[in-house]
Amino acid sequence: MTSRPVALVTGGGRGIGAAISHRLARDGYDVLLTYNTSSKPAEMVVDEIRVSGADALAVKVDCSDEGEVGLLGIHAWMNRKIDVLVLNHGRYDRVPAAEMELDDLRRTMKANFEGAVNVWKVVQPHLATNARMVVVGSQLATRGSPHGADYAASKAALSTWARSLALAVGPEGKRVNVLAPGYVDTDILAGDSDSKRAQRIEEVPLKRIGTGDDMASIVSFLVGDDAAYITGAVLHANGGLYLP
Repeated sequence: MTSRPVALVTGGGRGIGAAISHRLARDGYDVLLTYNTSSKPAEMVVDEIRVSGADALAVKVDCSDEGEVGLLGIHAWMNRKIDVLVLNHGRYDRVPAAEMELDDLRRTMKANFEGAVNVWKVVQPHLATNARMVVVGSQLATRGSPHGADYAASKAALSTWARSLALAVGPEGKRVNVLAPGYVDTDILAGDSDSKRAQRIEEVPLKRIGTGDDMASIVSFLVGDDAAYITGAVLHANGGLYLP
């Protein structure tokens, strides 16, 4: 009996990450997902995936903590080889650009950028020969943000690093791409007033907020055979909100 391939999704218990975890399970993967503070949603995702017939496991990993990331690197599932790596974790503190302190920047960069690089470093020895990787970035990485300069900078660093990595590991048969979402219906927008949400919808040419499933479908494509000749790409998925 052939074992199912394995996908590792950081921040896979909520929002976009949860949708990606579910989609990859439907696509035939067993899913190892990480969470930091919210264990209950992550365990719910695991239970739902298991009911569907796939296997899944949630592990607590603060991606800004080198020690916890190091433990991920010696997790038992690493022995199965990782076929798909999705770097989706992140923090967004909404710090106004003009008020941003160096500590704000360091905290966000450590989680969003350094944490992603560290996860890559510990997982890299366990990647399958033809592993596929998707980094979840943001439109703000190229657009900028007056109320999230630290977040935008961290995602810009992440995107440029991912494209550099694509050049480095391409000859090995590995692919690395970036998904850059726009407005997506996750916790980041949960605090919007009705008027703010209506404003966001009006800004989007397709006249709706994106869903986690919208993003998960793109990840499914990028790690699949139909995208076999795509690497180093930044795929903007924002309903036309931002056209770089």
